[in-house]
Amino acid sequence: MHRGKGMKFVGDSRIKASNKMPNKPKDYSEYPGKTEAFWPDFLLKEWMVGAVFLIGYLILTVAHPSPLERPADPTDTSYIPLPDWYFLFLYQLLKYSFASGDYNVIGAIVIPGLAVLSLLLMPWLDKGPERRPSKRPIPVAIMLLVVASMFYLTWESAAHHDWEASKAQGQITPKDLGLIPDIEIDENSEGYQIFQSQQTCVGCHGGDLTGVGTNPMLLGNELTADEVLEIIKNGRGAMPGGQFSGTDEEAQILAEFIASLKEE
Repeated sequence: MHRGKGMKFVGDSRIKASNKMPNKPKDYSEYPGKTEAFWPDFLLKEWMVGAVFLIGYLILTVAHPSPLERPADPTDTSYIPLPDWYFLFLYQLLKYSFASGDYNVIGAIVIPGLAVLSLLLMPWLDKGPERRPSKRPIPVAIMLLVVASMFYLTWESAAHHDWEASKAQGQITPKDLGLIPDIEIDENSEGYQIFQSQQTCVGCHGGDLTGVGTNPMLLGNELTADEVLEIIKNGRGAMPGGQFSGTDEEAQILAEFIASLKEE
């Protein structure tokens, strides 16, 4: 045999190149019930659990569709947006004086940023080998404090929110569906001119009388002139009274004009 032929040099040792270890899977029989092969045992279990959750999500999606609201209207300044439930604790945090107003950056950026930064640094801040909660009092105490704070802020936000008003402000109106009565408006009439001169009327019901946001549409109303006059003077529902700045005669003319906006 020539020197080096069929030989593989590793340091000062000579190992035959043909003596390669076979690529056999590890034998897990030494650890019964503690380890298992990733394929197919472990992966098959993961797929089965994932399939169960996927079916559950599909059932919930079909049984409880997303609560859609009316299209976004940038001109509606009365709409108060509400975040999803998992952000309610941050929403509540912004209501406190130390995290709102001039200090809004503290509640919107500083406090959430510190929380995320602490999570990123946790592997370096807590390097102890212990994993039992009783052996890690400081990290466990901090975690419980954070969870309790998030739970309290979420509950506080949900308990003091007007859910009925929130539901009403997102209600889909006939205007959103394109169901606008085909009523011809006499823009030269005195009643129409009075309506356009009242900024409170136009601000709530729109210059085209189709309503702004969730405010009612005046086109196709079923009110009489006396009922409209009563509403103009004393208000109704969310509409306060005393908003009309004209004379009683102008209010009567306006009431008659609005009452005439009916479908034939």
